[in-house]
Amino acid sequence: MNPFSLQIKIGNKKIGDHSPVFIVAELSGNHNHNFDIAVKTLKAIKDSGADAVKLQTYTADTLTINENNKYFRIKSGSLWYGKTLYDLYKEAYTPWEWHPKLQKIAQDLGLILFSTPFDETATDFLDKMDVPVFKISSFEAVDPYFVNYVAAKKKPVFISSGLTDLDDLYKIKKIFMRNGNNKLVFLKCTSLYPTPFKNTNLSAITTMREKLKTLVGLSDHTLGINVPVAAVTLGARVIEKHFILDKKLGGPDSPFSLDFKEFKSMVKSIRQVEQALGNPSVVGKEKYNKSRPFSRSLFAVEDIKKGGRLTKKNIRSIRPGFGLAPKYYDKILGKKAQKFIKRGTPLSWDLIS
Repeated sequence: MNPFSLQIKIGNKKIGDHSPVFIVAELSGNHNHNFDIAVKTLKAIKDSGADAVKLQTYTADTLTINENNKYFRIKSGSLWYGKTLYDLYKEAYTPWEWHPKLQKIAQDLGLILFSTPFDETATDFLDKMDVPVFKISSFEAVDPYFVNYVAAKKKPVFISSGLTDLDDLYKIKKIFMRNGNNKLVFLKCTSLYPTPFKNTNLSAITTMREKLKTLVGLSDHTLGINVPVAAVTLGARVIEKHFILDKKLGGPDSPFSLDFKEFKSMVKSIRQVEQALGNPSVVGKEKYNKSRPFSRSLFAVEDIKKGGRLTKKNIRSIRPGFGLAPKYYDKILGKKAQKFIKRGTPLSWDLIS
């Protein structure tokens, strides 16, 4: 028996195979340290159709140290090339005093607000705020002591998989089991910013669902909306994507963030895909299918006298679909007509002897 819940409640929303996809807008540092921009962004997130907004809870000093040697300077191949880690985190962090204020605004808007804590102090801070779920980033998921600290809070937890392999994820599951916490969602993630399409490996969502037997979602850093929409078809039950009010604002995460129009389009596409996926038990024929009259059925194509035989000449499988199904063709060949059957009459059992 699987000890992990395949339906989790986050605030007033349910996450599971029989519930709508839970869509998260990541604010990150896209407020540029302007509280008014943060508030306007929350309102735009609500209008886009997202279910939740996610913050990041850290300071430069809780994440790293103010050091400028080669180990702390970001190398080429990154959006943030040349910066020190300390300077990047100082630029991108969200002031902790904003958190309760933004939480109240989100609640008034009908949005769920939660956050990614990056150390124990941030976890305790968010726990006191009574956020309904935690998120553990790919970079912190490799620290079993921190994962254990968050799991012990007994809240639902989203965990990004970017720097882990399947064996690491099994070990994380065991940590949650030891803590009696069965509310775990793994998010397929590629920790490249932005993520090239060829590095996304969306098919891993299927593997994660089958092997880990937990709910699975996607934390996405690709450009555009195609990847998160495709992830839903593979069983992703949570979609997380960075949101920015206006890309002209700039900022460390702006290149791979969606603006309002893009995010709203993503939400609309996901909801349409959910409808299209429908019921897995319906393979083809659907009850009350309005197209049925345009399909084939058995008709009299010549007048048939009462007592006359039904032959290949006087009955055919043709459109429309108001007569007996074509599968009965062999069964009724050679039978007699119970009454006169006029050409163009759909065949039915009461007409056949």
